[in-house]
Amino acid sequence: MYRFQVKAPTQDGEMIGIVGAIPQLGSWDVKKYLPLNTSSDRYPIWSVDIAIDPLILPNPQERIEYKYVRIAANGKVQWESDLGENRWVPIEPEHLDSTTSTIIVDDGAFGYIQPFPYGYLENAIASTPSISSAPSGLKVLVLGSSVAMGCSAWLLKGWASHLGQALQEKYGHQLVNRSQLGANVTSTIERFAAAVVPEKPDIVIISLSLGNEGLAYSRPHDRRAVQRRFESGLLQLVKMVRDLGAIPIIGGLYPNGDYNPEHNWLLRDTHHRMMNWGVPMLNWLDSLDNGYGGWKSHLSLDVAHPNTAGHQVMFEAINLELFNIRKEERLKEQKSLLQVQKLEEISIYEDKYGFKIFACPEVQTLRIINKSEHSYNITPTWLELQTALKRKAELTSGTYISKNDELGTLPLLTVGLQGSIENTVAIPTGSDLQYCSALKFFAPQNSEIIYYDGYLGILKEGDRTIRIINESDEEYNIHPMWKEIRTALAEMPAAVYHDPANPNAPFRTMIIGDRGLESRVKAPAKSTMLLKYKCKLSELNRIAILPLGDRCAARMLLYKMEYDGPAFPFDLARSTNLGDVTDLVVNDFQDMWNPAYLHYNPTDRRIYHSKWSGLSFGHEVEDSDDPVNNIQTIHERMRVRYSARAKRFLYTLKHSDEILFIRTGVTNRDYVVDLIEKLKIKCADKPFRVLLISKQTSDEFSGIPNLLHYDLHFSPDWMYDSLDYWMECTSKMKEILESLGISSQNLFWCPPNPN
Repeated sequence: MYRFQVKAPTQDGEMIGIVGAIPQLGSWDVKKYLPLNTSSDRYPIWSVDIAIDPLILPNPQERIEYKYVRIAANGKVQWESDLGENRWVPIEPEHLDSTTSTIIVDDGAFGYIQPFPYGYLENAIASTPSISSAPSGLKVLVLGSSVAMGCSAWLLKGWASHLGQALQEKYGHQLVNRSQLGANVTSTIERFAAAVVPEKPDIVIISLSLGNEGLAYSRPHDRRAVQRRFESGLLQLVKMVRDLGAIPIIGGLYPNGDYNPEHNWLLRDTHHRMMNWGVPMLNWLDSLDNGYGGWKSHLSLDVAHPNTAGHQVMFEAINLELFNIRKEERLKEQKSLLQVQKLEEISIYEDKYGFKIFACPEVQTLRIINKSEHSYNITPTWLELQTALKRKAELTSGTYISKNDELGTLPLLTVGLQGSIENTVAIPTGSDLQYCSALKFFAPQNSEIIYYDGYLGILKEGDRTIRIINESDEEYNIHPMWKEIRTALAEMPAAVYHDPANPNAPFRTMIIGDRGLESRVKAPAKSTMLLKYKCKLSELNRIAILPLGDRCAARMLLYKMEYDGPAFPFDLARSTNLGDVTDLVVNDFQDMWNPAYLHYNPTDRRIYHSKWSGLSFGHEVEDSDDPVNNIQTIHERMRVRYSARAKRFLYTLKHSDEILFIRTGVTNRDYVVDLIEKLKIKCADKPFRVLLISKQTSDEFSGIPNLLHYDLHFSPDWMYDSLDYWMECTSKMKEILESLGISSQNLFWCPPNPN
């Protein structure tokens, strides 16, 4: 029994029919088409069941050819293709009796004729048949996803089915398929104990894909994380197979019709790494790939699955000699694999002073011991050590992290393609460091990858621990302005996390709110860092810094201290009159960017404000602008910029726990008193202080509540001219802020786009 089905959206009164080469299908007479049926719960899928007896067919034939037609309400017929190609299905005599399982012929969409048919027995997907074995044969278990199940091949006779038949005939092996639709590395690890362990296999083929990890549809900044999760999970599965005493074989990667050039690069990158893992691999990629990450012509049914011909190509690419193992040899191999867990480390290098290096190639670990009285530096130029590493340790390339680094303070190792250490690493006296591949930290059962770009990895190791791994040679500056990082960290519970190894170090406190990252964190080059839960967000008193102008000195100093976030209204404007500043803040900056008050001075190349005469803008006219003849473009740019900056200012007033306003430049007492009185109302009883830095005696401002005055002069002009002067001023400003209890650990960071 065949059930022909096709996806065909229709208009009212239309229906779908089938016409073909045999009498039951009208012998290509469209007037004798066989109608298909649909229903409200199955539409737009149309289908019809046909019982075909090959004995009564007019001529012996191996396949049936046909096409679908669309019949309009007026009887007009539309063939799904006017070209010569026809759909076809093979004759399967053993399945044509109506008492046996029905063959579902899944023909996809109306009008899209595939070169090879796809059909499966109605109850086939739920079953996992195995092929009986001879007593001397081995048990080969396939653990994969839909492609390993044979999906999109005729009667699910995919590469694994062909392989099972070939292994039985050639070696007497038994193949058991325990693949699952939609499987990825995480779900496969989770079901390993139930799907694999009870079978007691001799060989396990792990056949998964980057496609089911979501590579094709992930956001560009998540693609590296997808790649790293897949590789680490695959290696974990290899280890789980070896722990059973079985032989692991990796099913190679295959294309996807939705891959773009970057996907293709990542596909090839992972493929090359897998080739160097020292694990036998079924190498399919070159046989299937069109060179751009997609399928070769006529080898796929859809973007994700090979068709019957594609599965045949995959089978033919398998080297059957990989499975040429006798039962007796397998028992010896099994004993050897089980002994791997008991193997002692082999000596790589040792000197007379107590410096030793050991390795365990089977599990890819390296142990470094320094019992000498001196610190050692492992360098790429230490030829004797590097030669020994390449010859004996057999380390795969990548980053290695110390397993016993509970505080995240130990240096990373970078191992090159030849197995030598490529970076300089200091080994202090008294060290006993045990290194393993960073991939183990990325494995699904160990962590959840929050972010990874190929160098910087941010991992969630439980709800209270964040691990940051920087594999690059440069320091990473992780901050709220980095949109991808900020939003990714929203996956962690809102709280304060800090580095317990360096609790007072700057930029080692991570503040996470409901919208993600709200502080700046620095990850040193070649480092790993653990940030652990410290307290609830509500338990931290977060202090915001809001500059109130005169010029951009405050902004420049905060920039050098790396306390700067998105700009506020006075950061890049000149406001020489403190009374104007007070008026602007009180009125929520209304009219600050109003074109009616903005006037361009060609001589000064500045924009002046007529409502607040002390307000002007020197950074808004760009080289490509023509403000004399067309100032509208500048007005619009200022509207966008300053409305956003005003919104941040007001958001910070509302959401911070305490505020420090900073004003530079000479002013008078009356203006300051008026400002503070108005700020008391504006801050709505929220604690605040005003830091006034001006070349004036502090006695002039004595007795003013909430005011801190420093008799200093910070000139932005001199800062531009002299980096030494800029850094000197920055140091003074940092001392002032620290005396006020403000640091990177409690700084309030305004989001760039607050609601």
